[in-house]
Amino acid sequence: METRNAAALLASLAQPTRLDIFRALVVAGPNGLAAGTLAERLGVGAQVLSFHLKELRVNALIDSEQQGRFVIYRARFDTMNALLTFMTENCCAGSKAGEHDAACCAPSVSVSSAKKKAK
Repeated sequence: METRNAAALLASLAQPTRLDIFRALVVAGPNGLAAGTLAERLGVGAQVLSFHLKELRVNALIDSEQQGRFVIYRARFDTMNALLTFMTENCCAGSKAGEHDAACCAPSVSVSSAKKKAK
C-alpha cells in the first residue's frame, strides 16, 4: 500500500460516525448488517447513514450487496488488514537489536484505558 492510499483510508475513518459504522460492521463480521439495522444501532438517520456509507464504499473500506429489498453492508477486511500491515510493517525497525521484544508494536492498553490513565 502506498502512503497516499493509507492517508485516504485514514481520512475516511477520521470522522466519528464513519468510524462507528466501520467498527459496527467489523463486529458484525462477514454476515454484515442491513442499512436499517445499522442506522438503528448507531442512532443515525437514513440520509446521514447513506452519506457516510458512500464515503466508506468509495475508499473500499466496505462493500454492499442487495438481498431482496435490503442492502447489506460488510467491512472489507482485506482493506482493513492491508492498512494495519502498512501501519506496522516497519514497527521497531529503528530500534537496536535487543531493545524490544517481539510484541513491541502490540497494543498494551486500549485507547479508552489510556485516556483514563492520562486524566
